[in-house]
Amino acid sequence: MRAFAIGIALNTVFVIVEWMFGVLSGSLALIADATHNLGDVLGLILAWGAASLARRPPSARFTYGLGGSTILAALANAMLLLVAIGGIAWEAIQRLGSTQAVDAPVMIWVALLGVAINGATAWLFMAGGKKDLNMRGAYLHMAADAGVSLGVAVAGIGMLYSGWRWLDPVVSLLIVAVIFAGTWGLLRDSVRMALQAAPENIDTAGVRRYLAALPGVSEVHDLHIWAMSTAENAMTAHLVMPAGHPGDDFFADVVEHIEHAFAIGHVTIQIETGRACALAPDHVV
Repeated sequence: MRAFAIGIALNTVFVIVEWMFGVLSGSLALIADATHNLGDVLGLILAWGAASLARRPPSARFTYGLGGSTILAALANAMLLLVAIGGIAWEAIQRLGSTQAVDAPVMIWVALLGVAINGATAWLFMAGGKKDLNMRGAYLHMAADAGVSLGVAVAGIGMLYSGWRWLDPVVSLLIVAVIFAGTWGLLRDSVRMALQAAPENIDTAGVRRYLAALPGVSEVHDLHIWAMSTAENAMTAHLVMPAGHPGDDFFADVVEHIEHAFAIGHVTIQIETGRACALAPDHVV
């Protein structure tokens, strides 16, 4: 939570500074980068709010709690960035034939400040990004921002020594490409989570094989794996065990193995002794 607070504060200040100097220097690349950073600030705010909601306990209405809000935040963040880059791309294309002067030294120093701030913010989210989609999104955005700011600085240096004003809109279009590449992955993953797809890092076939190989299990069906939030996964399954209930130790061992081997922390298993189950066919949900 502290990482979100620090990241939001640093980047809000930088967005204001970068936008102001972008206008004063006439640099569309700085304005484009500032717009991107503004989108990231809004995304961080959404992610922070969702992370706070996810910490609330379950209720009679929301029996799983509000962890799913982190998925909605990731989806909203991706859509927000796509809208922002559309505007940047349009303005850059309009400026390709422009002869508008750009203050290259200002462009360079502001961009280098962006490298420092975005790099420090990315470092704050680096560890959490290995387990949480929201944190991963924050880390990737901040790391990409640092690279983009470095590109803006390089373009400024190129303009300073060559006088090529077209470098500014061209770099803006490159920024758009970088943002789109990162955003597309975030959008794809968040949409899949919202549709309760099995997370990509989980081997669904491996889970089925493990369950089918358990002693006394003759059939596995109604297996479902989905994300409860950007950091928590759940699973349900029916196991046909003709010999009857295997005992509590069996359940404890299976749940522990699935959590450690497949990163699924919320496991629900139903035991059946052989009576036909209406949910057995794979096409039935």
